[in-house]
Amino acid sequence: MSNTYTRKVLMKVGFLGLGSWGFCLAKLLSKKGFSVTGWSTNPELVQSLKQGKEHPYLKDQTLPADMKITLDLNEAIEKADCIVEAVTSAGLRNVFEQVKFFNKSPCPVVVTSKGIEQNSGLILPAVALEVLGESFLNHIGFLSGPSFAQEVAKGLPTSVVGSGFRSETSKFVCDLFTTLTFRVYPNNDINGVAYGGALKNIIAIACGICEGLGFGFSSRAALMTRGLHEIRKLAEAQGCKKETIYGLSGMGDLCLTCSSMMSRNYRFGYLLAQGKTPEMAHREIEMVVEGSYTCVSTLQLSQKLNIPMPITETVYKIIYKNLNPKDAVRLLMERAIKEEHL
Repeated sequence: MSNTYTRKVLMKVGFLGLGSWGFCLAKLLSKKGFSVTGWSTNPELVQSLKQGKEHPYLKDQTLPADMKITLDLNEAIEKADCIVEAVTSAGLRNVFEQVKFFNKSPCPVVVTSKGIEQNSGLILPAVALEVLGESFLNHIGFLSGPSFAQEVAKGLPTSVVGSGFRSETSKFVCDLFTTLTFRVYPNNDINGVAYGGALKNIIAIACGICEGLGFGFSSRAALMTRGLHEIRKLAEAQGCKKETIYGLSGMGDLCLTCSSMMSRNYRFGYLLAQGKTPEMAHREIEMVVEGSYTCVSTLQLSQKLNIPMPITETVYKIIYKNLNPKDAVRLLMERAIKEEHL
């Protein structure tokens, strides 16, 4: 999968998922000249976009004339030279089981969702590999880093990371997505890239709670720093490089997601602090809040590895055990103080 392969041979991209992130990436690839067929399970969304209306979560973003969309998964992936995924963490396994059902021969598969699967504890590229089989090992890549769909869709500049189980795949992901305003750097530590992208969503919920309680910028900075420490501990225990966690897909994504209401995870935490129940907050945001799913799988994994993750555990208790956010802060502040880097 060389750069030459991408430019001269790759023609059709089957894009799975047309939420805000998926739609903006699909448009990016369409603008680069690829033949993109996007797939969604939402008939109202598909019909609306085909009628020329803007995407419900992306202001002024409409379907390009040369980009196709469908409700038929097989239509999207049939004869596709590459598959790109942008569905939910919880739904990813099921989607790839459908892909496998159609006996798709090995081709590049790029995962762009961020999360850890509940119960299995697998990062999402590993879920794809487990479902599709070892014949896809050299073909599965991952895209992650600090990027809001609203800003990427407008062509505002950012830098992210392309990774894979093989270095050639990392380079392929970079060449596939890189534009003048969307720079993609290769990083072969796919586990570290995936853990950074998944775990920062939990810390973003905590930072949103901090904002909602009116604790100020100093508190948020401290929370982000301790959150990065939690991410690094778990990631290193899984064999990841700490340099990856301190890079774009770790600290970079953490800084972005923990600092803006454009982040649905941050906004979710803010609403919880304002007295909304998790159900009410989900309904108000209207989109999937990946951190609320990932905090379950992360807590499962941390307990299995015997790694204390107090921020993650606290977020879990607020969402699933009805812990009052103010009481949660008090419990965190009452924890015994240890050396900073232990």
